[in-house]
Amino acid sequence: MTDGQPEFVSDPNTGKGIQGLLARIEHISNEPRYVGKLSAHDNGMLEVTGFAYPLGYSGRVIATDGREISAEVVGFKGSRALMIPMVQDAPLRSGSRVMPYLKSNEAAVGDALFGRIVGPMGEPIDGKGPILATESVPLSGLEGNVMRRASVTKPIDMGIRALNGLLTFGQGQRVAIIAGSGVGKSMLINQILDGVVADVVVVGLIGERGREVNDFVNRRNAKKDAVPTITVAVPADHSPSSRLKAAHRATAIAEHFRSQGKSVVLVIDSLTRVAHAQREIGLAAGEPPTMKGYPPSALSMIPRLIERAGNDSETGGSITAIYTVLADGDDLDDPVVDSARAIADGHIILSRSLAEQGIFPAIDVGKSISRVAVDIIDDHHHAAQTHFRRLWSIFEENRDLVLMGAYQAGSDPNIDEALAQWPIMVDYIKQKPRELINFQQSVSDLASLFEP
Repeated sequence: MTDGQPEFVSDPNTGKGIQGLLARIEHISNEPRYVGKLSAHDNGMLEVTGFAYPLGYSGRVIATDGREISAEVVGFKGSRALMIPMVQDAPLRSGSRVMPYLKSNEAAVGDALFGRIVGPMGEPIDGKGPILATESVPLSGLEGNVMRRASVTKPIDMGIRALNGLLTFGQGQRVAIIAGSGVGKSMLINQILDGVVADVVVVGLIGERGREVNDFVNRRNAKKDAVPTITVAVPADHSPSSRLKAAHRATAIAEHFRSQGKSVVLVIDSLTRVAHAQREIGLAAGEPPTMKGYPPSALSMIPRLIERAGNDSETGGSITAIYTVLADGDDLDDPVVDSARAIADGHIILSRSLAEQGIFPAIDVGKSISRVAVDIIDDHHHAAQTHFRRLWSIFEENRDLVLMGAYQAGSDPNIDEALAQWPIMVDYIKQKPRELINFQQSVSDLASLFEP
């Protein structure tokens, strides 16, 4: 057989027992498969001849130690396919065979995933055996009619007083949590998942520390009444292709349950690591860096991923999506931060200054916003929100003036009120990491303290 010619081969990704048998039966086909040959390996980019498959498809490169290393098509150079391997330190040599794996662009879905932790290719990594999922959906999602995207009409209970009362979020809303490193993004996510009301929770832990993945899983397992949770985890030491594929897999799983009419909460922690992965792939493929070192594909990927969440008017299902965004150097004008803030339906800014004062969650109310809050809350709630935000803004604007002793009490009644209410505002925001406050209580506390 010559390279690039059709060859009838069985799928190499088979296991033992019933699961392996089902996989073999599923992949038996009369369609030809093209087997490629590795011809070059440069800076983590593989050049493969004879691999006639489109962008996004994957193959398995046969390493010298017998392992089958997954790799994904990210571009082309003439007739050669450019591929990014999932394992970057594998012993590969020129001439290695590259076998196609056509199911790599699909995500296994179903109730069998509840309580499981999977890797970027959908493989179980929790030691609980194979996942007997019988359905699959496209990894990159289906392009739907924009008119099917329903409006956000009702609030969702986050279990956190500051979010329920001051930044009311709705079912089907897309929210970005933006902060520098070490300000409390992961703690806030854990607290939200402890108190959120939903049918299914899908969590993508992308590019996080391995210890944090284990801590998250242990916390979810310890909570006996937790919402059914599916976790897709890829630590920081994995390849950029793995990180990118994991984000799409988590989103595809959430889309499946939305299509069944369920209320889904999707968490991607963090969106910045996903953008960094796309940046690495884009630069390796020869894209020119444009804005602060990011190629166009890295920034265009963000709205494509976020826009997959939301409400479905036909099924009645929803995906309430929460994306954490790392502001490198606390720079809120970073391209990834700016792109996420522009496309999301609201954002939460965490303040390092508040965190250093021991305030948790360290939410900067003045810089945070929910773009749908005014449509889903009543007039009394909105009036209390507006009053709180006005006092917060007045205090922040005049903080330096007061600290320098340049302000004399009684000169401005608005500043006097803001100074008097500041301790009460801080107490309202504060909440213990494992304390949960429901939506009704959050609104009642706000109205009793700040309704004008």
